[in-house]
Amino acid sequence: MSKKVDMKVDSNNFKGDMGDGEKKIKVSSKDLWLWYGEKEALQGVNLDIYEKKITAFIGPSGCGKSTYLRCLNRMNDLIDSVRIEGKVEIDGHDIYAPGVDEVAVRKRVGMVFQQPNPFPKSIYENVAYAPLMHDIVKKGSDCDELVENSLKGAGLWEEVKDMLKQPGTALSGGQQQRLCIARTIAVQPDVILMDEPTSALDPISTQIIERLMIELKERFTLIVVTHNMQQAARVADMTAFFHIGELVEYGETEQIFVNPQESRTEQYITGKFG
Repeated sequence: MSKKVDMKVDSNNFKGDMGDGEKKIKVSSKDLWLWYGEKEALQGVNLDIYEKKITAFIGPSGCGKSTYLRCLNRMNDLIDSVRIEGKVEIDGHDIYAPGVDEVAVRKRVGMVFQQPNPFPKSIYENVAYAPLMHDIVKKGSDCDELVENSLKGAGLWEEVKDMLKQPGTALSGGQQQRLCIARTIAVQPDVILMDEPTSALDPISTQIIERLMIELKERFTLIVVTHNMQQAARVADMTAFFHIGELVEYGETEQIFVNPQESRTEQYITGKFG
């Protein structure tokens, strides 16, 4: 199967200082291709993602942004028909290299999904389960402290501190999504992936999650897929525009929305397609 080699975008061309000096690259893909069977879904994506920044992926449905996101924690490995070529590096280490444990990768790279998916367990157990399984913490006061700190980190502690034994599924949709965020940060990841994290939520819950994302970037690198361009404009430091499996344009969010360099980016942002 032949591959295109003359890709238009290389994120190394967009390293600007974002106002406060050169940023460390946390996640990087190099000539990343992906196929679902015979269907090409990603076309040689080269992209550098910066540490403790929010990077948004925008583009029409089916353009490859969620597929690319799932490459960053090897979730696509779970699909039998998938074939991947190229590299994905975290802190310079290729997560697809032989011998790399994909479970360990997913511990470092947490994920929050479109639909809130709390475990059918108590609020406390939702947060404590993975840290206990990974031996990050032992049962008792240390675990209690981790649960409290994780719920505080997700902006949920004050709302649930007196109901930790109640099921997580009893919470509202927005609270459930914040519980999933608490569950994610409890295992102390380096990177948090968010796939349309507010698309199922009401406007007030969306606003709370967006404020939380901005707070979380003080501690984590956040990568967010969103169909909501206003959301990308509000929260993202960097924005990547995907179209038909290709990274068309990548840069600082303000530049992408105010002065896009590619005609397809401009057409998508102005609603001419998508």
